[in-house]
Amino acid sequence: MSKPVTRATVEAFYKAYAECDGGRIDQYLDDDVELTISGPIDVLPFCGTRRGKAAVLDLIERKMPQVFRVSSLLPESQLIDGDRVATLMRLAAKRSDGRIVSYRLAHFIRFRDGRIVELVSLIDSFNAVEQVLGHPLDVHEAHAAESDDLIAV
Repeated sequence: MSKPVTRATVEAFYKAYAECDGGRIDQYLDDDVELTISGPIDVLPFCGTRRGKAAVLDLIERKMPQVFRVSSLLPESQLIDGDRVATLMRLAAKRSDGRIVSYRLAHFIRFRDGRIVELVSLIDSFNAVEQVLGHPLDVHEAHAAESDDLIAV
């Protein structure tokens, strides 16, 4: 285990991340960083895994803004334990057509010597996709037609 990460470092990273400021984010990323965002890449092309600082910065500065521009990350709860951070938050963003997108996500981050080596982002992808597409997904009807044995929970 590397030295513990400070709350000030975590807060400064999130401020730079919310502003998609690659120049400031760069200082918090290890050269071998791996960032994974869960979700359907066909609708949310910023999802998937990126390896290396250049790929992560490209994602934050170029790929995410193609879908929407993040306006805020509001932490709801956060746990810092040694070199690990878990954060539950709400992301708010604006699409190019002016629509607002807002969904919950959780980050699980591992730091090494003050730099991020791993970031896993679990997003409420169903909610995010509906907002990005601008309409609800109709999944229950499609499955019900396949089998009468299915029960919606």
